[in-house]
Amino acid sequence: MISPARTGAARALPSRFVSLRHHPLTFRVLTILLLAGGIFRSDRATRLDSFTFDEAYHIMAGASYVETGSFRINPEHPPLTKLWVGAVVLQNGFKTSPLKPLNDKNAERKFAEQDVYLNNNPDAVQRQARLAMFTLNGLLLLGLTLLVRRLLGGAVALGTLAYLLLDPTVAAHLPVVMTDLPVALSSALAVLAAVAAFRSWRPGDLLLATACLGLALASKHSAVITAVGVVLLGVGMAVFQPGAPAVRMKRLALVGLVGVGAVVVLWGFYGFRYRDSVQEGEFFNRPLNTKIEDIRSPVMKTVLHALADGHLLPASYLWGLADTIRAGVEGRAASIYAFGRLYYSRAPFYYTPGIWAVKLPIGLLLLTLAGLALLLTGRLPRSAAVPLAGLGLLAGLFWLALATGSTYGGVRHALAVLPLLAVLGAMAVVYVVNGRSRAKQAGVAVMGTAALVSALPVVRPWEYFNELAGGPEGSYRYFSDEGVDLQQRSGELIRYYRTHIEPTGEIPFIWYGMARAEREKYRMHWVGEDPARDSIRYASDRVTGTFFLPSGGLAPSLYGTGEKAFLKAKPVARMGNLLVYKGTFRLPDVRANWLSGQAYKALFIDARPDTAKAIRLLAESVALNPKVFFMDWELGNLYALKGERQKAVHAFELAQRYVPTDELKPLLTGHIQQLKTQDPRRVPPLRNPGLE
Repeated sequence: MISPARTGAARALPSRFVSLRHHPLTFRVLTILLLAGGIFRSDRATRLDSFTFDEAYHIMAGASYVETGSFRINPEHPPLTKLWVGAVVLQNGFKTSPLKPLNDKNAERKFAEQDVYLNNNPDAVQRQARLAMFTLNGLLLLGLTLLVRRLLGGAVALGTLAYLLLDPTVAAHLPVVMTDLPVALSSALAVLAAVAAFRSWRPGDLLLATACLGLALASKHSAVITAVGVVLLGVGMAVFQPGAPAVRMKRLALVGLVGVGAVVVLWGFYGFRYRDSVQEGEFFNRPLNTKIEDIRSPVMKTVLHALADGHLLPASYLWGLADTIRAGVEGRAASIYAFGRLYYSRAPFYYTPGIWAVKLPIGLLLLTLAGLALLLTGRLPRSAAVPLAGLGLLAGLFWLALATGSTYGGVRHALAVLPLLAVLGAMAVVYVVNGRSRAKQAGVAVMGTAALVSALPVVRPWEYFNELAGGPEGSYRYFSDEGVDLQQRSGELIRYYRTHIEPTGEIPFIWYGMARAEREKYRMHWVGEDPARDSIRYASDRVTGTFFLPSGGLAPSLYGTGEKAFLKAKPVARMGNLLVYKGTFRLPDVRANWLSGQAYKALFIDARPDTAKAIRLLAESVALNPKVFFMDWELGNLYALKGERQKAVHAFELAQRYVPTDELKPLLTGHIQQLKTQDPRRVPPLRNPGLE
């Protein structure tokens, strides 16, 4: 039975877990040294990394938030990380463009990227952003270390911190302006603070839990999962601790107040304003009501509409929550290659533990398994059960969410599992080191040494996979998610272009995910830059030239077979997971892909959308390769808007034929029936999953 004692839980732990047998100053000094060493290692390991795909978008949005008070740009994510970095870059002279109406995500992202790359110095902005994120993530790690110390002792706290800082995935995320590491760390903070609060029920502890949970909610929409975990944990601790029924009811009310208070903290990050802008009206790139209607689940739509109608959460937060449900839960039109198999949108239920099994250095993985064995055999102290249960509940809920939702993000979407793995590994080390078995101590030393040897020398740690997946060099043969590559090699691509391509005057195929604004900033030229000039390069399925593409581009795809040509060839250069090929290759889908890209540009990126041009390009693309179902889908929407019933029905029937999941077939069946029986111009367009 859990004791509601007011004293810290660490005092009930065996001495081997509680202290370092030294003055507390030692703990503080070691904590600072570990943090400083971990940040220095991360800075060196990521020195070749350019911005990830999302960073410029987040930075410009954050600067806009701070400068204008408007949250209309990039509402896909809550504002914590963006506000933090936006304030820093503004202090260093970042210039923002006047806000303007924007058409959907692609146009908004282009607008943000132009600000970062063309209106500012992107190299200086990245240096400032990295420093800001090292500081933010460092503070979150410090807070986590202090809470682990309170609940599980100083030795375990230092072991947990060392484990996290050694992991290459954490090293890769420490400097990037993304929300995945902040939500993982703040979620662990919220759970551990909740354990302390729901043990003591003291006002100070309850306020700390409230603040930590609010911080998590403000970091990423997936923290809704964290909130569920905190509430479940609180209800369990309130009910099962001894006390009269009235006392239990009071505790349950306090759990509710923690949840309500966290929402108040979230409102504070939005300036306690419902609207997305200080101006009257709504300025999202897609109206909130329409965004909610994009969701397929009737229950989710009803809930979000109710929240919006009651102004119970900020409009920008609700927009992002709708986007998260649509893209993260219901899935994007993405084929995922995982563990050597191809999946549509989501991977199998074992993806989360499986991805950590190949992403963690084997030494750290073995330490975690040792800690798990100690837990299951009852060798860890009983007073550690609740903190471990809280972290386990958090990890389990995130695992459940990822098992039922989209896994295109790879390990970064599973980062909330890592604190549990780190604590288990740290407890194993402390247990064994302070025990009497020399053989076990030698085993732990071997595991720790193996982790150090495997992890510390790594450059480009984002790409790290352990030996079970073939290491960083061979992992692309089994995985194609965003944990393999997220555009960080663009700086190395630019340097290679300057040295090997520019002097020859060749115009290469750059099929790596560099922003157009970044290419323009560094005066690069590429096939596709000028459609009138370059269309002839896509006239045949036999294409000659120099090709830049990510290693994930070699993975099998549901939509084409072009990767086979490169699999048979040897790259002339490789920079991490950026591959360079030179020669003549048979690429059957190259023209269809180029046409569809030009159609999307005409619809969603150009200043004035050109529907007629988009229809012409999409129709030719679909005729060449109808297997890309979301192109059939978009063409069907465009025909319906023009009132061309038969063409719209045919396009949607193609989409239905090639859609790779049974979940979407009934939706398409119902839509086709509406088009057949009603004026197609009055049938609401069906949101294309390829746009998410």
